[in-house]
Amino acid sequence: MTSDTPARRRARVFSRRRGAPSRVRRRLGAAVRMLAALALAGGVYTAFTPGAFAEDNVQLSAVAREGKALYDTSCISCHGRDGQGVQDRGPSLIGVGSASVEFQVGTGRMPMTRQEAQAEQKPPQFDDAQTEQLGQYIQELGGGPELPDGPLVADLESDPDALARGGELFRVNCTSCHGFGAGGGALSSGKFAPSLGDATAEELYAAMLTGPQNMPVFGDNQLTPEQKKQIITYISVQLQDDRDPGGLFNLGRYGPSTEGMAIFLVGITLLVFTSLWIAGKS
Repeated sequence: MTSDTPARRRARVFSRRRGAPSRVRRRLGAAVRMLAALALAGGVYTAFTPGAFAEDNVQLSAVAREGKALYDTSCISCHGRDGQGVQDRGPSLIGVGSASVEFQVGTGRMPMTRQEAQAEQKPPQFDDAQTEQLGQYIQELGGGPELPDGPLVADLESDPDALARGGELFRVNCTSCHGFGAGGGALSSGKFAPSLGDATAEELYAAMLTGPQNMPVFGDNQLTPEQKKQIITYISVQLQDDRDPGGLFNLGRYGPSTEGMAIFLVGITLLVFTSLWIAGKS
């Protein structure tokens, strides 16, 4: 039996150290594997979400080329080259779609005259054809929601209950900001929900699709296209055609709170004068 000398013990230790990977090599290998996993995840994301980025040298249609010429002269200073956005000036337009452009530009909210809490509606600087050209350019640049073809209101002849359903949907989803009579209302931080008294069907549908300002986005999974048309029908028929669901006097169309206050003040005044009249006669 051979003795375990110090030399042999040192040889066994050195042999084990040579056979095991060093700590530096283990860390380097882990870093390489992590980078490879990140690169794979980024490649998969890019492959399945091509619309999130603007394509270089994209082939534009004739309408989109006209829109690009308008964009380069009126929008590029705030939204940047190819709609990528400019920090502290304007957001990226990649993925907003033509519906957002048609709402913002068609209502005169864009271009903005100055940076404010909210872009206010004003006379548009582009006509309908130019607005369509700008929208087509942004649509082909990065994709996004589009207005559907065909009428944007419900057919009351074939579906007479659409008006009532539109009223229910409006009261559930819209009155908290726009009021029961669509007269608008104040929000926080200097923002407000605008009146819908002069909004067109295209503007209403585009607003539900894109969620401008503080308005939430009502995608087709929240409100189906048919439900959007029912809401637009209720607004255009019941609220815009001088029909006040609260009675003869709209009182600003701010809803039951305003009407209740008015009834309270008028009623109390009548009761006081009636009491004084009875006391004077007795």
